[in-house]
Amino acid sequence: MKIALLGYGKMGQVIERIALERGHEIVLKKDEFNTYEGLSNADVAIDFSVPMAAVDNISSCFHANVPVVSGTTGWLEHYDEMVALCTEKNGGFISSSNFSLGVNIFFELNEYLAKIMAQFDTYKVDMEEIHHTQKLDAPSGTAISLAKGVIENSAYTNWTLETPKPNEIHIEAKRIGDVPGTHTVTYESVVDSIEIKHTAHNREGFALGAVIAAEWLAGKQGIYNMKDVLNLNDKK
Repeated sequence: MKIALLGYGKMGQVIERIALERGHEIVLKKDEFNTYEGLSNADVAIDFSVPMAAVDNISSCFHANVPVVSGTTGWLEHYDEMVALCTEKNGGFISSSNFSLGVNIFFELNEYLAKIMAQFDTYKVDMEEIHHTQKLDAPSGTAISLAKGVIENSAYTNWTLETPKPNEIHIEAKRIGDVPGTHTVTYESVVDSIEIKHTAHNREGFALGAVIAAEWLAGKQGIYNMKDVLNLNDKK
């Protein structure tokens, strides 16, 4: 399979190594210093760039008739626009806040726990996420996905980085060293606490998941997510 890498920072380089190990060919390594030349030769593209570049990268894929997997966060105010363009161009698209297989299992666990805890108003939920100091957006896209998972399965209606209102989930975002990503969801009452936590030890899991998603998406049309890739729909 021929892959175009859109974004060639630390994540892009790990994705390249894993893709080559799995027998794929890299036909484009796009950064801020080069063009999209070679994109049309790709079977699929993987975008791990920066928020300001993501929309151009994704739309360029749709115009070139190349399915695209995007793991860039911080640009989702344009998500509906990209979905509309994908539909118009009969493209293929997967966007996820986190491609790690473990994190996507964690998402499922978070939603299941939220359904249970919604029955008990003595518990208050809050979240913490820790990432490396180079991460540009806060809270992380993964933390936002976790908060949405709780909101969709409880009486909570919003999340905030500030002091929360009764119907809001507080997210504490920390930027420390070279931490790949740690996410904790805590339910606290006066008598006890329930906590679930995912800790990434390196970038390998994110990169492997992105390559697996690209393998799954190649040759497909439509808008998908990691539940489709991992066959997690309707598992709960």
